[in-house]
Amino acid sequence: MKITFITPPPNLSGGSRVIAIYADLLTDMGHDVTVVAQGRKKPGKLRRLKQFLKGHKPKVWPTTSHFDTMNARLHVVDGARPIGDADVPDADVVIATFWTTAQTVANLSDCKGRKFYFVQHHEVNNPLFADQAAATYRLPFRKIVVSGWLRDVMRETYSDDDAQLVPNAVDHRQFRFRARSKQDAPTISLMYSGKGFKALDTSLEALALVRHRLPDLRVLAFGTPTPLERLPLPDYVTYVQSPAQDEIPRLYAASDLYLFGSRSEGFGLPVLEAMACGCPVVATRTGCAPDVIEEGKTGYVVDVDDAEALADAMIKLLTADADTWQTMSRDAAKAVDGYSWEASARAFAGVLGA
Repeated sequence: MKITFITPPPNLSGGSRVIAIYADLLTDMGHDVTVVAQGRKKPGKLRRLKQFLKGHKPKVWPTTSHFDTMNARLHVVDGARPIGDADVPDADVVIATFWTTAQTVANLSDCKGRKFYFVQHHEVNNPLFADQAAATYRLPFRKIVVSGWLRDVMRETYSDDDAQLVPNAVDHRQFRFRARSKQDAPTISLMYSGKGFKALDTSLEALALVRHRLPDLRVLAFGTPTPLERLPLPDYVTYVQSPAQDEIPRLYAASDLYLFGSRSEGFGLPVLEAMACGCPVVATRTGCAPDVIEEGKTGYVVDVDDAEALADAMIKLLTADADTWQTMSRDAAKAVDGYSWEASARAFAGVLGA
């Protein structure tokens, strides 16, 4: 098949990482894959002057992306104009990958391929664009979703009973299980993000409750941004900024549990990654968490925005005896054994070819 992905500007987000993985695996399977990415629109001189006069620092965009090492063909379109027919090769299939690309795909000629929508998140969190984003889920595309939670959203909110579930996966060569004991001091890892749907405020509130009960608590946080003034990290948190990919498994392996406290999440790759490393997970009821976590066996799942419930679950796991924790660690790794990118890529291709 000739397959084209239409994407936002190249970046280091989890969603872009998934697209790059699929583009390469589909290429390895013999498909002809092109990724057409929208370039970033540079602000004009007047806008830059206004920002300067208001004291706003210019936004620094990442210079690297998950597409940099991709084997599939990449075409980045000038950010000053929208993607059109001239930018997109004729193909069998063309895939929207984010709400901002869905209308672009809708406007493409039929010769660009049958139209699909790869939905990795319910992108209605920004109130400025919520209505526009929601409208894209009503476009007449066949959808591929990454979690049961998203499939339910498509069915219940948009009356789409045909969304196909192809779960994300984990690279078991990178995220490997090694039997280990609990840490000398109770240790939690989590991802730092200032995005509202990541609910770091609730996670920090929950961590404070845990530390009140367990004063020797250690927390390992990692992420790409510099910590924000509105979301400062307490002094008992060690922050690793922009860790190398091979450093992330070591962070999971140095933790007794991974905290996933999002308000809304399409999937949540760190849940699978942590579990593959034998790190039980305490999570909110969103993304892949309800699909992969078995209550009390591989972690705990609680309601969104419930700091006390998160704290109670974390304390329960951190105070478990050594044998119980080691059993949970082994079971967490076993629970995600079947999640491989190769299997997901075959399922993805199957939906496109159906």
